[in-house]
Amino acid sequence: MTRWLLPFLLPATVAIAAYPRLHRRLLRYQSHRAAEAATAQIAPQLRDGDLIFHTSLSAQSRAIQLATHSAWSHCGIVYKDGANWQVFEAVQPVKRTPLADWVARGQGGHFVTKRLRNAATVLTPAALARLKEAGKPMLGHNYDLYFGWSDDRIYCSELIWKVYERSLGRRLGQLQHLRDFDLSHPAVQAKLRERYGNSLPLNEKVISPVSIFNSPELVTVLTR
Repeated sequence: MTRWLLPFLLPATVAIAAYPRLHRRLLRYQSHRAAEAATAQIAPQLRDGDLIFHTSLSAQSRAIQLATHSAWSHCGIVYKDGANWQVFEAVQPVKRTPLADWVARGQGGHFVTKRLRNAATVLTPAALARLKEAGKPMLGHNYDLYFGWSDDRIYCSELIWKVYERSLGRRLGQLQHLRDFDLSHPAVQAKLRERYGNSLPLNEKVISPVSIFNSPELVTVLTR
């Protein structure tokens, strides 16, 4: 190759090599901006204690969807902190996440919020204080990859179920056992082998995101 061409070709080569990374950053930026716009629009319709659901982009999301026959694979509780909305969620670790960040993490930025049917009378300031207090001991806990029922580690729908049951006596969704789910798909079986090897805890108590989503105790508030 003629040497005089190198100064012109090198920048182009670097730009081409870097493009996929720059493109991913741009997409993340655009999705977050869209999430910020969406959350600003819906903020007036939200209430403390609302539940929010989306399709997670995590590595285990597809297995959860297949096993539970639902698109919803992640969920959390919405709280207002000053002028800002946050989602109390079980990820790694259990924490509060800005609502726009939470929305941007979901597939296509789509989500649904739900609320207790009688929230207007039940979720008094005192009840909301109990709701928040019930979740405090779980803050900072590790995410439970094994979907156990102890409080040592916590997964997303378990967090919601325990917070509402312990603070308000409301059981959102039907508790099941691991054996009750559809474990037949190869993707589900691969994830089970990865987590448990050959010792499946089929009798482990489990609450799934879709079980809470379908609870008759809840009504849909927003669909985006």
